[in-house]
Amino acid sequence: MLLRLLPPFHRFPTINPIRSSQPITHASLHSLPFLGSTPNTSTLTSNPNSPTSISKPHHLNPCFDSSSSSSSSSSSSSSLDEDEDSEIELGRLLVLLPEEMRRKVSEHPELHHLIEIVMDLGRKPLARFPTGDFVLSNLPITFQDLEHATAQVGDFATDNRAGISRTLHRISAIRNRKGVIIGLTCRVGRAMSGSANLLRDLVYDGGSLLLIGPPGVGKTTIIREIARMLADDYGKRVMIVDTSNEIGGDGDIPHPGIGGARRLQVPNSDLQHKVLIEAVENHMPQVIVIDEISTKLEAMAASTIAQRGIQLVATAHGVTIENLIMNPSLEMLVGGIQSVTLGDEEASRRGVQKTVLERRGPSTFTCGVEIISKTELRVHCNLEATVDALLSGRSPNFEVRKLNAQGIANEIFMVEGDPSSDENSSKQHEIIPRDALEINGERFVHDEYTNAAEMLESTLEAALPVHLYVYGILETSVVQAIRELKMNDTIGLTDNISKADGLLALHSKLKKNSRIQVVAKSHDIPIYVTKTSSLLQITKAIRAFMREHADGVRDSVTEDRENTRSSEKLDALEEARLAIEQIVIPRGKPVELLPRSSSIISLQMNFIKKYQLQSEKIGKEPNVRLRILPLHASETEAIAHEEMIDDLSNMDDLNGSHNSATKLPLLSDW
Repeated sequence: MLLRLLPPFHRFPTINPIRSSQPITHASLHSLPFLGSTPNTSTLTSNPNSPTSISKPHHLNPCFDSSSSSSSSSSSSSSLDEDEDSEIELGRLLVLLPEEMRRKVSEHPELHHLIEIVMDLGRKPLARFPTGDFVLSNLPITFQDLEHATAQVGDFATDNRAGISRTLHRISAIRNRKGVIIGLTCRVGRAMSGSANLLRDLVYDGGSLLLIGPPGVGKTTIIREIARMLADDYGKRVMIVDTSNEIGGDGDIPHPGIGGARRLQVPNSDLQHKVLIEAVENHMPQVIVIDEISTKLEAMAASTIAQRGIQLVATAHGVTIENLIMNPSLEMLVGGIQSVTLGDEEASRRGVQKTVLERRGPSTFTCGVEIISKTELRVHCNLEATVDALLSGRSPNFEVRKLNAQGIANEIFMVEGDPSSDENSSKQHEIIPRDALEINGERFVHDEYTNAAEMLESTLEAALPVHLYVYGILETSVVQAIRELKMNDTIGLTDNISKADGLLALHSKLKKNSRIQVVAKSHDIPIYVTKTSSLLQITKAIRAFMREHADGVRDSVTEDRENTRSSEKLDALEEARLAIEQIVIPRGKPVELLPRSSSIISLQMNFIKKYQLQSEKIGKEPNVRLRILPLHASETEAIAHEEMIDDLSNMDDLNGSHNSATKLPLLSDW
């Protein structure tokens, strides 16, 4: 494998200026295999391993399950050609390294999973693999190492990116303040057939597709395969607007990984939006593929193209669809966001505040795909419905699609979101059971004090949700902070400051408006200020607001609970006093009191003894109660008790003591 990847080291001229005194010439660099700006045509036609001889598998079945095509013999031979081609291209990247580093990385067991090589001036070079970083040399990188590498790649554009001709590798430069290169990131590019199998049905339907994912997750690899799929498998006219030559590779001849798709290079990344319009007006494409939409002008150009009936396939940086909604430069891709003020009836029907966020217009793309990993995708088949659900605070519907090790879709399932906002609003008004009251994380278990539980419940209903008045800060930022804190059901925004429980304001705006400060103080509303409108500052302010509000609610609830218990004791004693003074003593009749807890019954019994009266417990739990006996009833019971004792003693005298035994007569002797 190593011999196919790199020629024997004795065939290379000495190319490391540090470790050899032999000078490097431009001619010696072009004498290396596969180096040089113009490939040898005769070599390409005679060599079966050349890139032009690679045949890509064609998946004629529109379904995304490609198990049938992968089992054919032609596909297996094509995969072998792809492996050889990938090894050759990887070797052309490793030639940029000095001999010692090249040998060390070639011996690594994960060579074919290499992600990138990092060379920074004065630091040890690193090779990054999925399992971690690997140090290529104990010697730090010097200017000669960097010059040796940059001399073998194309020219660096204004975005400090370059490439190797007819490969997918990307070389990114780090410059100092004088413009001198002091660091390189050599990113490995690979064309992976079948990487877009999970999206084959969406591509076949003809809808516009937006891929979202963080850097390094494989967006460019998937979009390159989609371009090849559309051009070769479905016979469409595909035009790629290649921002930094990552899709079609560096050089004038595009990489065979894009199949029959055509490629427009972008001379300056700031002019990409103009190149998009040029592609539509000059080349009559059916599909336009765009990599890394990042500015508002590019988003506007993509929206214009979508209105002309052209299928769009594009990528954007982000983790979820919600990131695009909150990105002011890219929100147009999902239809744009606007703030709408609802009427009282509509706000009451929806169960939301009067000011809400809604989608401004139709989405540029039909479907959205969140790339979780290289083998797992989250597909939003209706992007507009997803955006509407997120703006209304509901969870959207989406599909989760996964690939197995053979590149076949082996797990596809639907995740159902919240059906409607009405159910969410009804959940907010559910009655909390009295046996499990919870206020700000503190749980109060229902006990025998029914009145106390009712009072706690009413206090809870009055405390939640709390309302916040926002001044000088975008409501969208506050809503995002509330969602991240998972307090959607706890905190609500209000436009009426008199109904607010707290005021959240930007410090620079608040100090210029003394009137709102006076109004807040007159209504005894606490004020929380932030120095900036950053999400971190807003989150801290909301946490402080909820912490102080929770302390106030907890103190009031505890105080009410103690007051309730003390008042119930007083009620029980007052009940016993009235029963004794108004019924038991003057009328001589027994009275049954109301059921009470065991502790309160003990208090009542002690209270009754002070009147020199007797009482008895009757009933079973939880209806145990006291019966107060009148004075004559107590005396009668005492006399009856004494008479019963006398009768028992008389019976003992007649029958003998309890210890005596009656003697039986003796039997006569026969």
